[in-house]
Amino acid sequence: MAQVEATTERIIAADAETVFDTLADYTGTRRKLLPEHFSEYEVREGGDGEGTLVHWKLQATSKRVRDCLLEVTEPTDGQLVEKDRNSSMVTTWTVTPAGEGKSKAVVTTVWNGAGGIGGFFERTFAPKGLGRIYDTVLENLANEVES
Repeated sequence: MAQVEATTERIIAADAETVFDTLADYTGTRRKLLPEHFSEYEVREGGDGEGTLVHWKLQATSKRVRDCLLEVTEPTDGQLVEKDRNSSMVTTWTVTPAGEGKSKAVVTTVWNGAGGIGGFFERTFAPKGLGRIYDTVLENLANEVES
């Protein structure tokens, strides 16, 4: 099994604290940022950053749906880590200042991929597909905080 990684980023015209707080608000704005690939969204514990337990289903393709139960931690300032209890998937959101009134938001997801020919296709196509999904989340985030 090889590790699979998908990363995308965006410069957002809002300060890093505002962007981070919006991402960390699982009971409020986070749900609004998610595109149609996410369903059955439910905050089960907490709701604001560290200590949150959130559930959703992620439909990456027409045939591939992941049932995710994510534990949220904040290991460093400006960083949210979502570890899936149901798989090896870990998503890290990092928000840093990027000049006056701007921030850089980076999202990276890693997981242990399948072996064999299926694993080859997963390593080849999954990062692009997941990147497109998270590009949409970052676009929605920008629209939310830049208005």
